[in-house]
Amino acid sequence: MDRSTIEEVLRAVPLFRELSSDELSEIVNISQNRHFIKGIHVFMQDDPLENVYFIHSGKIKIYKNDLNGKEQIVSILKSGDMFPHVGFFRKGNYPAFAHVLEDARIVVISIAHFEKLLLQHPQVCIKLFKVMGEKIIDLQNRLESQILNSTYEQIIKLLLRLAQTDGTLLEDGRTVLTSHYTNKDMANMIGTTRETVSRTLTKLKKKKIIETDKDGNFMFDVLEVEEELF
Repeated sequence: MDRSTIEEVLRAVPLFRELSSDELSEIVNISQNRHFIKGIHVFMQDDPLENVYFIHSGKIKIYKNDLNGKEQIVSILKSGDMFPHVGFFRKGNYPAFAHVLEDARIVVISIAHFEKLLLQHPQVCIKLFKVMGEKIIDLQNRLESQILNSTYEQIIKLLLRLAQTDGTLLEDGRTVLTSHYTNKDMANMIGTTRETVSRTLTKLKKKKIIETDKDGNFMFDVLEVEEELF
């Protein structure tokens, strides 16, 4: 991955969308290209937080283990995503595990180098905080959903969220999820059981609200799924 490709990767990241070409160039100067093979961990939960990562290609699963050792999936990340989101503005350790689901090309930025850059260019810091505020609102909405919504509603909102992050619009107006999620994956995303997810998806299939393609990926009309919330 050459310098122009690294710049292209960073330009696609929402966190940097407010930066000028010169400001982004400063960040490219402190960036590195890394290749991670399927099955390994980019980092482990509680490892010292040293770098922030930006995905050029491949998929990364971010997850935690609860006190009982049960896996809790935080998100499945793909091209254009960064992780961890709190990386540039937090001291301490990585808050979760990052597991490589597909061979990945990733741009890596050292937090120590990035902090020096912010001291030299404070206007960059102001622009980044504006974008981070939007991410905080999204996380608050997800937390509120878990507290206030029934499990059925949480699964519906999960499908809608995945449609935004992993969906591809088909010619007939439906959306297909480009990442294949098992019932266990979806259950781990919202803290419920695989059986509960299975029952809900079966109900939605019987109502012909969702279908699966030949590869097992979910297909649905976003508006029809949204109607299940009312």
